[in-house]
Amino acid sequence: MTRNILLALMPVLVVAACGTPQEQCISRNTREYRTISSLLAEVEGNLARGYAWEERSVTRTEWDDCPYVVRDKDGNARILYRSCMRDVTDTERYRVPIDPAAETRKRDNLLARKQALTPSARAAVQACKTAYPEEERS
Repeated sequence: MTRNILLALMPVLVVAACGTPQEQCISRNTREYRTISSLLAEVEGNLARGYAWEERSVTRTEWDDCPYVVRDKDGNARILYRSCMRDVTDTERYRVPIDPAAETRKRDNLLARKQALTPSARAAVQACKTAYPEEERS
């Protein structure tokens, strides 16, 4: 679930890092609104599917070719390979059952919060557009 939120916010972080002053202002001032929107989309997806996704790290051991250095009598280094065991960690997604009543309450609360934040988010966007006007591109 954390990874999904991070993936949803990653484009925003990129825009905030290298966007125009107007985009940075909008990003700064609408962060909570965007977070609520992202959470709402996730909850609605859970309700539509009937289950939620969670992730866990799974570590397994596998054979690999590991490099090692051998020096000859003149001191020159040569890289050789030998078989060795290495731990590999994968992220695994799995289904988790949900309580539809609890998810519905969560959705309703997020909708109410989003509606409460909408006027201030619109005002912030308008203020940012006024404070940092952008030139028309042709």
